[in-house]
Amino acid sequence: MKAILLDRDGTIVEDRGYITIPDDVRILPGVAEAIVELRSQGWKVMVVSNQAAVAKGLITEEELGEINLRMVTMLGAEGAILDGVYVCPHHPEGKVPDYAIECGCRKPRTGLLDQAAAEHGLDLSECVIVGDSLRDLEAGRAAGLKAAILVLTGHGAKTAAGEHGADFVAPDLAAAARWLGSL
Repeated sequence: MKAILLDRDGTIVEDRGYITIPDDVRILPGVAEAIVELRSQGWKVMVVSNQAAVAKGLITEEELGEINLRMVTMLGAEGAILDGVYVCPHHPEGKVPDYAIECGCRKPRTGLLDQAAAEHGLDLSECVIVGDSLRDLEAGRAAGLKAAILVLTGHGAKTAAGEHGADFVAPDLAAAARWLGSL
């Protein structure tokens, strides 16, 4: 089974710093349509996202769940269904002791990708990661994914200015979906 693994902030939603309340979720233009297109191409679509706001004490895991539910609901209202949302609440420099750890799930490590694969029967060598940071691309490479796509939304333009090793650089998720459809 193949899947598109999407970063959240800067790829799906506007990256305006830490999102701490559901009302601050803003879906980027064209994202819902891109997810619908990807699903029509036969991809499962999942989110894999570092969310250090929990470790830093800005929100609880429950509040993070409410924020992600808002994203899922907003996308769903436009027919864009996600097959899973996987988050890493850890950060080694966090303020909340239970979350202030080095873990295997924080990208660029592969724990979130491995978890999605295990729960959905994914063949990671057939999966693609899409994100706006070097961490996203490195996680995809470390997990042996088929491709890593850099989007120029969020921090993507800054990432693109340096060495990144992306298989494709897209202005946004819609362009990434079109490219994947042309393979």
